[in-house]
Amino acid sequence: MKHIIILGDGMADWPAPQLNGLTLLEYAHTPNMNRLARMGRCGTLITVPTGMHPGSEVANMSIMGYDVRRVYEGRAVLEAASMGIGLDDDDLALRCNLISLEGALLKNHSAGHITTAEATQLIDSLNEALGTERVKFYTGVQYRHLLVVKGGNKHLITTPPHDVPMQPWEPLMVKAERPEAKATAKELNRLIVNSQNVLQQHPVNLRRRLEGKDMADSVWLWSPGYRPKMEPLRIKYPAIKRGSVISAVDLINGIGRYAGLKCIHVDGATGLYDTNYENKVNAALKALETDDFVYLHIEASDEAGHEGSFELKQRTIEDLDHRVVGPIMEGAAQMKQSVCITLLPDHPTPCQLRTHTAEPVPFAYYYDGIAADMVQTFGERTCQAGACGQLKDDELMNLLMSIDE
Repeated sequence: MKHIIILGDGMADWPAPQLNGLTLLEYAHTPNMNRLARMGRCGTLITVPTGMHPGSEVANMSIMGYDVRRVYEGRAVLEAASMGIGLDDDDLALRCNLISLEGALLKNHSAGHITTAEATQLIDSLNEALGTERVKFYTGVQYRHLLVVKGGNKHLITTPPHDVPMQPWEPLMVKAERPEAKATAKELNRLIVNSQNVLQQHPVNLRRRLEGKDMADSVWLWSPGYRPKMEPLRIKYPAIKRGSVISAVDLINGIGRYAGLKCIHVDGATGLYDTNYENKVNAALKALETDDFVYLHIEASDEAGHEGSFELKQRTIEDLDHRVVGPIMEGAAQMKQSVCITLLPDHPTPCQLRTHTAEPVPFAYYYDGIAADMVQTFGERTCQAGACGQLKDDELMNLLMSIDE
């Protein structure tokens, strides 16, 4: 049995009065998701263990079957792996967002969705002005970048910037969780403040201001960690001899690298609503010809949720249905070997809240010959009545890997 997991990042949501009490998954036109649920078996999955922050890194590692309480080291180290940055044991990696400020407020976490070409110039200038043999900035994608501090202490309290839109930024700066981390916290906060002096008068930002765009006023440092100790999926699950991950997001590709999966980079994959869905689907179907396991990650709904746009998030859900789920089902049906298709979000990103929450997410899976349950539509509430009930931790992955062909 081959497997493909279609992961709609942040696709789950809350019931909304403007949608007559429905969630966006329930309100959107999703005939292919509903067909998958109707033909297969459903349930809900707790992707974020109690007490852990509902970040995409936690949720996606959990979905893949990892004990995140044991192996979690933050998202920055995962993105470092995706970017090909080797970390020594004492290297502290942190996520380095380019953000937009509005006076004393953190306006948005993405610098108005700055382009990678613009961001590259800014990161180069930061390295020139603030980098040392011990401190180095690395360019990632769009607003998502990396800072590595040799000998830094990871015991810090940091705030994900997408959790605090339009909140005062100074009270949210880095804090030491333990006394021995005070020097690292002070150093990181100094970098944040000094970055503002470099960035605010940079030609890239002056041009963005003239064009009426949000400027990349500052860096924001968060999610500290050291290199994680994750065993490859092929060791955890012998059914996976070869596997691939397809994502426009460094974080997910980094998880894939530590999981021993091949990272497939797709032309036109942006991580936003304008991503090239067709190229991602074609890459996934081609990978299934040779691989046992494909993890197809689509970021667009999460970004729409962070923007608080019901209209845009509905569009991304319907695009996922029409341009991904449908074609994957059709392509898998033509393959010589049976394919199990699993669909789920990693976490909710409610438009009302504009950040992640930790509620259980719906899932559905189907393969030829499965005994379907009674669920007729794919949604947060309908899947609660599925035959699988509520699963947690590695239970969904264990279930999928136990399916006999």
